Amino acid sequence: MAEASSHIIKNIGDSMGKKYKIIISVSVIIVLTLVAIVIFFLNQEEDLEKYEKLRKDMVETQILARGIEDRSVIKAMRQVPRHKFVDEDQKTHAYEDRPLPIGEAQTISQPYIVALMTEELNLSGDEKVLEIGTGSGYQAAVLAEIVESVYTVEIIPSLYEKAKERLKETYPEVLISNHDGYYGWEEYAPFDRIIVTAAPDHIPQPLVNQLKEDGIMVIPVGPPGWNQVLWKVTKENGEIITEKIADVAFVPLTRESY
Repeated sequence: MAEASSHIIKNIGDSMGKKYKIIISVSVIIVLTLVAIVIFFLNQEEDLEKYEKLRKDMVETQILARGIEDRSVIKAMRQVPRHKFVDEDQKTHAYEDRPLPIGEAQTISQPYIVALMTEELNLSGDEKVLEIGTGSGYQAAVLAEIVESVYTVEIIPSLYEKAKERLKETYPEVLISNHDGYYGWEEYAPFDRIIVTAAPDHIPQPLVNQLKEDGIMVIPVGPPGWNQVLWKVTKENGEIITEKIADVAFVPLTRESY
């Protein structure tokens, strides 16, 4: 009887020991998980502060220092997280004073050029704007900070899908389409403003047709390379008046033969 009792007590002890081990193991897992979560959020906070400082410096040294004065443009450039519109390996370079590769031989424009082109649109906030060449989605995001109606077209499917997901997360009101931007977006025409972020070798007539009377288009035109001009195009009495903004270098406008 004593041996049986001892055996029962031993089994109970073993069982309790196993339970305590399980409880300790679970507790350790919970503690480690909580520590990992805390570290994750601390890193997120550090990244947020880091990128906010980089963005502030970008605006001060690249935008304001070069003469951009439109308050709504400056505010938008301060607000839009540029690092979220580039691939992971480019995030540390997102606020540098240069264009960056986004894949498919395309680029996200230099911050100053984005600000300059946006300022030249003369936006008041109630315009309907068409962008040709969504690319990363960054220019569309900047526009969405200023106006409520933004339409953007990207011909390259992989870039379209990436930009669509990025914009859906923070600027769901932006409408995006995957088609040849040379033809504009007839379904939603006419537009108060049109901005083109890649260079055709001439001003596309479909875009002129879809531009409202007294509307403004900002577009780079010229062959691939450095012999391009950024034009401000105004439509008056059905005719266009062009004004040179600057000499520029953009990637060529991709057509549907892609």
